[in-house]
Amino acid sequence: MTDFETGLLSLEQPIRLGFFFGTFALMAMLEIISPRRKLSISKSLRWFSNLGIVVLNTVIARAVLPMAPIMFASLSAEMGWGVFNIFDISPWLAIVATIVLMDLAIWLQHVMVHAVPVLWRLHRLHHADLDYDVTTGARFHPIEILLSLGIKFAVIALLGAPAAAVLVFEVILNAMAMFNHANFKLPLGLDAVLRTMFVTPDMHRVHHSIVPEETNSNFGFNLSIWDRMFGTYIAQPTGGHEGMTIGIDLFRTTKDERLDQMLIQPFRGPAGEYTINRRDWPKRGQE
Repeated sequence: MTDFETGLLSLEQPIRLGFFFGTFALMAMLEIISPRRKLSISKSLRWFSNLGIVVLNTVIARAVLPMAPIMFASLSAEMGWGVFNIFDISPWLAIVATIVLMDLAIWLQHVMVHAVPVLWRLHRLHHADLDYDVTTGARFHPIEILLSLGIKFAVIALLGAPAAAVLVFEVILNAMAMFNHANFKLPLGLDAVLRTMFVTPDMHRVHHSIVPEETNSNFGFNLSIWDRMFGTYIAQPTGGHEGMTIGIDLFRTTKDERLDQMLIQPFRGPAGEYTINRRDWPKRGQE
């Protein structure tokens, strides 16, 4: 391990926490100053549950998989695993390619958890939030978090992803998840420009519509090109952003927003009718 990688590992937590809290504070402030939608249920209840599951996920992930992705990238380099460690590739090219390809991998993972009923049971917790704000971006079941980490490790090993690239990707992943779930008004002109390359709050909000066709669209979290490329892009919700209903047709009570109920949600009730294999693929909104 080089001195640079050693220094990077020692700074991983401060860098990630700094970007997390900085982005969270900025998005929360913008939501207060210029909200996009009126919230429908108690913010204190949702924030306690959504942030509570973040803390729980962090503890569980560290206990089950104590090696962070950036540490695993360093191990992969030492072992010579992956394409970028086998072939002589420019370090800068490897960093850019890693960020883009890991973004694609997360997009594919997102489609997968919408396509397989047993995985949808895990992922639907994210969609069952009755409102949509910065905390929704971190609302995932612990089992899905562990599954995501396993997939991430496999991609890192396959690519031989540089540790620096993995750290940059992790920062982008967390920051963009908070940005595109934030409940603030982005000027429509700016939104139109940004979404040609990146996922904006208005673009991703469509994905949280109660309408199954819209739920199975706009899977991206950072780059918007994947949804356009693979035909899963829908520009706007049919009900409009202020009028659309957020969530899924199951779990629509305030009791379902409690942390204890969120943790057992994958094991409650039927899988539902939202999985891709039970619906026609989106055919509209490709403009």
